[in-house]
Amino acid sequence: MTTFFAPDSTLQAALEQVIEQVRGEFALSATQIAVTWVVYDPPYITNTGGALSAKDFWQRRPRGASYRGVELIYPASVVKLFYLVAAHEWLEQGMLPAAAELDRALKDMIVDSSNDATALVVDLLSGSTSGPDLPPGPFETWCHQRNIVNRFFQSLGWPELEGVNMNQKPWGDGPYGRERAFVGEHYENRNYLTTNAVARLIHSIAGGVAVSGVRSQTMLSLMGRTLPSALPPPGEEDQVTGFLGAGLPPGTRFYSKAGFTSRVRHDAAYFELPNGTPGLLVAFTEGRDHSQNPSILPRLAARIAGQLSLG
Repeated sequence: MTTFFAPDSTLQAALEQVIEQVRGEFALSATQIAVTWVVYDPPYITNTGGALSAKDFWQRRPRGASYRGVELIYPASVVKLFYLVAAHEWLEQGMLPAAAELDRALKDMIVDSSNDATALVVDLLSGSTSGPDLPPGPFETWCHQRNIVNRFFQSLGWPELEGVNMNQKPWGDGPYGRERAFVGEHYENRNYLTTNAVARLIHSIAGGVAVSGVRSQTMLSLMGRTLPSALPPPGEEDQVTGFLGAGLPPGTRFYSKAGFTSRVRHDAAYFELPNGTPGLLVAFTEGRDHSQNPSILPRLAARIAGQLSLG
């Protein structure tokens, strides 16, 4: 499959070395981690303020490497990035009216990873709402409506999106009513993404070609994180501590969306190191023990940053 990045043998060897080290240190099996890593060489094509047209941008393939980058994995809250882009597309096309409440929901969905805010966004995108079970006919119509985000992204023709699914709301205790029926008896219709798919989406946002240059910058701003100098208060998540940002050097400009459940710990980030070198890193990890370990993703990011400094 052709990817948006140009596979680079040197990067691939470096990534495989890093993954071997991280797997050995944390007892990860070969199928409990997936990573996509993209490196940008000068002249940089990201964060340009819209200097490149979409056509020019997509013709300039950055170097990259991946490990299990095409494996379909439950993405947890990382899927919210796709809902963010879809919402801006709907706004751009006049399919949704601009509203302060939508702006508030988008902000809380990305900045704080609010599931409640995401539920409103999904409702607005699809024109469907949660509730009790529906009769077969109305339920079929409801399912078609809910799949509109899938149809939009498939219309882009990105090969990285083959097989992905993004039609479910994120939950705390799980779905009920029509939502439970929709996800399937064995949860076969749950959300699934690959690290390559997430990487391409973030690449488009950082490159200023997701919907429009102005909207890309708005989305990237929502993803901005401050690398903390201390741990957050107990019970609070900052989407940096225990994730990729915690392994990057101080002074790094960092933009991300993390995802975390009792079974997975993921992060997807665009960053610019203190020396100005940009990079993109998406990492998914699975397993009950590993999802509770806040050291895996920071160690992976630190080793990747070390490889960048060597290059």
